[in-house]
Amino acid sequence: MVSDGKTKFCKGISDISDSYAGFIIDQWGVLHNGEKPYDGVVECLKELKSRKKFIIILSNSGKRADVNKERLKKIGIGPSLYDVILTSGEMTWQGISNQTDGIFEGLGQKVYVISRGGDRSIVDGLDVEVVDEVSKADFLIISGSDAPEKTLEDYEPILKEAVKYRLTALCANPDSRGVMGKQSIMGPGTLARRYSDFGGVVHYIGKPHQPIFKECIKILQDKDIYPGQTIVVGDALAHDILGGNLVNIDTCLVKTGLHAASFQHAKTPAGLEKALMLLANQFNNVRPKFLVDSLKWGDPLPDRKHKKRRA
Repeated sequence: MVSDGKTKFCKGISDISDSYAGFIIDQWGVLHNGEKPYDGVVECLKELKSRKKFIIILSNSGKRADVNKERLKKIGIGPSLYDVILTSGEMTWQGISNQTDGIFEGLGQKVYVISRGGDRSIVDGLDVEVVDEVSKADFLIISGSDAPEKTLEDYEPILKEAVKYRLTALCANPDSRGVMGKQSIMGPGTLARRYSDFGGVVHYIGKPHQPIFKECIKILQDKDIYPGQTIVVGDALAHDILGGNLVNIDTCLVKTGLHAASFQHAKTPAGLEKALMLLANQFNNVRPKFLVDSLKWGDPLPDRKHKKRRA
């Protein structure tokens, strides 16, 4: 492990695993690229589980937890590799269902949904009506976008109309950018910020905002795991790393995903430090405690099959 005094540069998760009992791991850009897992991810998760680590997959996905569970399973990350999935979409669904707490109180029963591919699963099973005209809605949900096919400008007429009717917007995925294959695409958070620019009221559900991290802390504390025993692993300074810092949980940035281009030519500790400093300067000097290439184990993995035969 090489240290620059602020951020420690690690070969892999094996360098830090012994220090933590709880792992809060981002999904897109860390586990997979939207199409397949990154190399070494499945083996790393298996190794963490073999060491009895409690793993929460924390995602700004605008879809519910079960939908993400099935999606992960299809690309080869099965439910035995983690303990809990928590998504901003799930928290949004629960909040709309109850409509008793804080930002969810009294939202109404008619909603206009902006999502990817017309997906409305975020309100499936709820006692609300999805309307096709902004003028008939009580509130707005922004859970996805059809980028890159659609641009920000394509959405502006809808956003302006929603402001006209003073609709409160729930952003069920605060990500400004997302990873899809090898490209970075516009995220729902960009739409929400434009809505705010137009004068609309937006409530963000998800990272880096504290409610979703506090829900993780609650889940972990039920297992007698506390913030000092927990680490957040993510690919985005503005969401994963900032969010972990805000609740005093250690953080680890992976070089895959959102910031991959920033580290593309950094091959030495000095180069990594320079790349990280330039990147951190863009995000109010938010820095991770650790930096790794990817969610891979690092050290040679134990030959468990060989051990089993000898036993």
